[in-house]
Amino acid sequence: MKRILIVDDEEMIVRTVKAYLDQEGFKTYTAYDGEGALRAFNEKGPDLIVLDLMLPKLSGIEVTKKIRATSTVPIIMLTAKASEADRVVGLELGADDYVVKPFSPRELVARVRAVLRRIDGETGASDRIVSGKLEIDLRSREVLVDGESVELTPTEFDLLAYLARHPGQVFTRLQLLREVQGYTYDAFARTIDTHVKNLRHKIEKDPKGPKYILTVHGVGYRFTREQ
Repeated sequence: MKRILIVDDEEMIVRTVKAYLDQEGFKTYTAYDGEGALRAFNEKGPDLIVLDLMLPKLSGIEVTKKIRATSTVPIIMLTAKASEADRVVGLELGADDYVVKPFSPRELVARVRAVLRRIDGETGASDRIVSGKLEIDLRSREVLVDGESVELTPTEFDLLAYLARHPGQVFTRLQLLREVQGYTYDAFARTIDTHVKNLRHKIEKDPKGPKYILTVHGVGYRFTREQ
């Protein structure tokens, strides 16, 4: 049974989300502020966190920073702020997805299932991609750069793996959004840019002059394999 931590300072939202997730067979835990979120994370070891951006005591941003210092647990961020800049901040810190309030509880459940399904997806026993000093093990979901392990969020890994499986092929942002996160909305397409930016800082020697994930101006991105 997958364990979900729900964090929001609005009791009605917590109760509603908990009821829907419980009904879907998840084990749920709750917290109502940033400090409580960190305690629950350390004590319960959840498989995924639904985290509000605006929290008392410690903001969702601060909570995400502290969690990402030690863990790549998937985080779906809830935010009442609809501007692109606000959403990008959460993604740059390592959130895997975000949902803007007000939201449909059924949509949130679908997002939770999509993230967990990507992580649990089985791959072939020999699924390893090597490109220069970059190694991607699709089975163990491990990435090595020059022999050193690199910590990626689930969404970052899925994006890198999808591009690497199709070297040389150009994908639009909407195509990548559909393939990696399971939905296609124009308003969310630019989130792919943030994930690519994060990936480049983790796997490229020179993020401003990338060798692996290249921008195709006016279209999207493609992966280039090094021999």
